[in-house]
Amino acid sequence: MSTLELSRMQFGMTTMFHFIFVPLILGLSVLVAVMETQYVRTGNRLYLKMTKFWGRLFLINFALGVVTGLFLEFQFGMNWSRFSGFAGDVFGAPLAIESLVTFFLESSFIGVWVLGWNRVSRRTHLFAAWMLVLGANLSALWILLANAWMQHPVGMQISQGRVRMVDFLAFFTNPYSWLKFLHTMFAGFVVAAFFVTGISAYHLLKRHSEFFIRSFKMAAIFGLISSFMVFLVGDEHAYEVAQTQPAKLAAMESYWDTRQPADYNLLVIPWPGHNNNLIQTLSLPWGESLLATHSFGGKVTGMNDIPADERPPVIPVFISFRLMVGLGLLFMLLGLAAVYFVRKPRFVRRRWFLWVMLAALPLPYVACELGWVVAEVGRQPWIVYHVLRTAAGVSANVSVSQVLASLIGLGLVYAALASTDVYLLIKLAREGPDEDLARIISPEMLRRPR
Repeated sequence: MSTLELSRMQFGMTTMFHFIFVPLILGLSVLVAVMETQYVRTGNRLYLKMTKFWGRLFLINFALGVVTGLFLEFQFGMNWSRFSGFAGDVFGAPLAIESLVTFFLESSFIGVWVLGWNRVSRRTHLFAAWMLVLGANLSALWILLANAWMQHPVGMQISQGRVRMVDFLAFFTNPYSWLKFLHTMFAGFVVAAFFVTGISAYHLLKRHSEFFIRSFKMAAIFGLISSFMVFLVGDEHAYEVAQTQPAKLAAMESYWDTRQPADYNLLVIPWPGHNNNLIQTLSLPWGESLLATHSFGGKVTGMNDIPADERPPVIPVFISFRLMVGLGLLFMLLGLAAVYFVRKPRFVRRRWFLWVMLAALPLPYVACELGWVVAEVGRQPWIVYHVLRTAAGVSANVSVSQVLASLIGLGLVYAALASTDVYLLIKLAREGPDEDLARIISPEMLRRPR
């Protein structure tokens, strides 16, 4: 294998592993803050126990997310130095802001949140929780601004062999960036919702618990709203992709011939070697035009009208997109069912549904990873779309043996981190909440005015 292939493999591995933690950070921080808000608003100590229990799981995930994220930025200098030299003036700015502003915002207020239970007032502590939510989502925003610029570069010009930012406002308001951020944010909310409902279902299968019924209900409503928002924002994002990255859309749909209007094919088996589909049937008239252009008569560019050396690999993008969309529809159905059943008086007796929700816990993680495959593999062969090819961004002075060694080393480190994370999450999730409030928070704090 070449240095380019190994470098791509290493960055793909580290990115996808890091992205396991990011969505849960985005979503669970919101749910924990809502739980604490309910505690401060009502004084109900059940919400305090919910905040502490789900907060512990959040902290484990947050710590692993920070650690795994550090390795990503090192690779820009080690494996992708030519890309960094070419695009660093633009790409580095949002990453610097994320590190210097939002990460310190997160780290400061997470310290207040973790250590301030017996030291600050309830409202101050709640403020820290919501600032942690803000910091986590702002951190994701700046990173996705950088990534979206690679997908749809704006606000820049090339001068003396380097990209320079000439319009920060255009960079910041790039529609691709905000659709990508919202899609990722709501996907994270879905991950957190199914994380909470899955663990709650596990405990409700063992015994009746008001704690986990309340947790399940809150997460079910949160997940239902979020799953529909993922669908709505995803539709707008697909429209944006069609305008800015027609090759990616063609790969997503395995669409080969340009048509106006274009039908949507429900059953497709790609045949890339023949620039066609082996099976293409169950067509919805004008469906592809409606998806790509938001009009029934819109023109959709097929892969055969895109130069061969500018086409992304069809099979992984197509399969990932179809599975992601299918899972998204499933989440909406499960969300509707969860909100319906949890309102029934004998909700916990529907054990079959609790088993379904427990089994569904990992599926939003899978959907998020599939979405990342669509976004990144679908951009190929470009590292900055139509500006710099991926092959031109890899470091020139790094050998195959060096990248292979770092790939193996990082693989071992990440395997150890994954084992630690899974062990701690399963251990604490099985233990359930601490029933002794005196060990959670001092009696004086419980009596202290808001």
